[in-house]
Amino acid sequence: MARAYWVVTYRKVKDPEKLAAYAKLAGPAIQSQGGKFLVRGTPAKTFEGGLNERTVVSEWPSLEQAIAAYESPAYKEALRALGNGAERDIRIVEGPA
Repeated sequence: MARAYWVVTYRKVKDPEKLAAYAKLAGPAIQSQGGKFLVRGTPAKTFEGGLNERTVVSEWPSLEQAIAAYESPAYKEALRALGNGAERDIRIVEGPA
């Protein structure tokens, strides 16, 4: 079965306090659903118009688990805490098994 990855790129952090509240809830929500963090932080270097903003990559046992985690009540609570505190996008990408 192919693994899946959440790739989260931030365009702008508007409210660091809201981001901190989100992180406090999102970390446990992600890990409880089977996610494993591979990368969390600011890029060491950006190329081709990339933004030097926070990037997070998490690995999941399957695409279904990655999607279910995003839709879970615990993660939705984290998203409510973030509110409009950041502009970002999340992509779920399948990778090799």
